[in-house]
Amino acid sequence: MNWNNCIRQVHRWTSLVFAAVVSAIFATLGIGKQPAEWVYFLPLFPLAILLTTGLYMFVLPYLGRRHSAG
Repeated sequence: MNWNNCIRQVHRWTSLVFAAVVSAIFATLGIGKQPAEWVYFLPLFPLAILLTTGLYMFVLPYLGRRHSAG
């Protein structure tokens, strides 16, 4: 598997996990239950992974242009 494809797969699956965690938090709030304080920190880990992989995929076309032009 190509390195870029692996990064894209990690980004896709992490975004699904992030969306599921945030949806679960909102669902518990909608039911009327107040979750523990540490539950609000759960989306931060997938969000950090999404930030790094997203920035990598954002910069990737610019790096490819620079290498192919030289």
